[in-house]
Amino acid sequence: MNHSKLHSNTIFTQIGKRYMLLLIISLCVLLTACGQTKTSEPSQDSNVETSDNASPSPEANGNPNNGEQNGADSDTSEDTQKESDQTTPPQEQDELDPVKEQLSQLSLEEKIGQMILAGVQGTELDDQGKKMISEQKVGGIIFYANNVTTIDATAQFIQSIKEANRSNPVPIFLSVDQEGGKVSRMPDSVESIPSNRTVGDTNQSKLAETMGQLLARQVKLVGFNLDFAPVLDVNSNPKNPVIGDRSFGSSANLVAKMGVAEMKGLRSEGVIPVVKHFPGHGDTSVDSHLDLPVVNKTLKQLAELEWIPFQAAVKEQAEAVMVAHILFPKLDPDHPASLSDVIIGEHLRGKFGYDGVVITDDLSMGAIAKNYKLNEAAITTVQAGSDILLVAHSYESAKTIFDTLLNAVRNGKISESRIDESVYRILSLKQHYKLSDEQQASGNLKQLNADIKAWRNQVNLQK
Repeated sequence: MNHSKLHSNTIFTQIGKRYMLLLIISLCVLLTACGQTKTSEPSQDSNVETSDNASPSPEANGNPNNGEQNGADSDTSEDTQKESDQTTPPQEQDELDPVKEQLSQLSLEEKIGQMILAGVQGTELDDQGKKMISEQKVGGIIFYANNVTTIDATAQFIQSIKEANRSNPVPIFLSVDQEGGKVSRMPDSVESIPSNRTVGDTNQSKLAETMGQLLARQVKLVGFNLDFAPVLDVNSNPKNPVIGDRSFGSSANLVAKMGVAEMKGLRSEGVIPVVKHFPGHGDTSVDSHLDLPVVNKTLKQLAELEWIPFQAAVKEQAEAVMVAHILFPKLDPDHPASLSDVIIGEHLRGKFGYDGVVITDDLSMGAIAKNYKLNEAAITTVQAGSDILLVAHSYESAKTIFDTLLNAVRNGKISESRIDESVYRILSLKQHYKLSDEQQASGNLKQLNADIKAWRNQVNLQK
């Protein structure tokens, strides 16, 4: 063997091994560098994503030690959040609130109109009624016994009102006092519902709830969407000329139980219930239709009796409360409840925490008409916290209230923001019940009458 050649091959072999070793080391260094570059990329992407979404990563929220492990990252996250909060277009509640959206589109005149619930004359919509709807843009209409004839004719009357209101931007309340007993507005073809006292004597809240459902089905036969019921007055004065058997009884707890059940029954059938007559009409000896009753009860006495049913109704999310024309001099010596900031604002709104719709009793009743000018009463009740002013029997009275409130806002006596508060509540109620002027009268008279008879038999068995 040639030793020189062998030595040469050995040298080349050693050089080759060294070269391969260097090559492998170089590749390792290169791969390590690439790996570090790739590792850093998700971190950068993560920071970008956090900024775009305006929120830190779930891990940062969930691990309280993240800030200790990497203080720089924590500071950067906070700075990114602050910057995002400043640059993200504001998603204001107004944009998400359909009621505020609707309110913002109403003119002042349209808003004032929503606060008026007026009466109509006769059994057909006359020209004055059409003018009132188109010009005063009233938010609601109330029917009395003299407006009701047959089911078909009354339904047609109500439908004509809805059609007249279609030029206005908000659907209209169609209301009635349908309590059962002696306060009934339905045609004779509809089976009667007995008085609250008759139902109260059973002490069965389920029967009161069914009563509410039946009352709702009655009024829907002709197209009403709001019923001034249930009566939550406690009949504590046997000489009371206006309540009597319209009350469920003389026990506040009984009235609360039965009244709330009736309210739920009305609600379940899609008819808006209005509880009445706050702060309590059960201990009066004067009919407020004729003159102003005075009740000399203290706050403590009212809280222990009259207010118990109303507090129960508020707790169960009462949609609307009617306030009575009664003077409670130990609470407010200057104003009846319907005009009193003490009773409506301080107690009903404040202490009760009630933020639903407040409706006055009829401002054309003797209790108000004999003691106040209508324009003065309108301003005072709105300042006190009322949302809807009920004024029946006169187109002129509705116009007076409309003009009075409009001028009061224009001259600064009432702020437009105060009007907005009331109209917001009204629109909320109408939207919640999905009111529409396209809604038609509904129901099956034959089936309803059969159900009323069956329910009356149950009431009689429980008495």
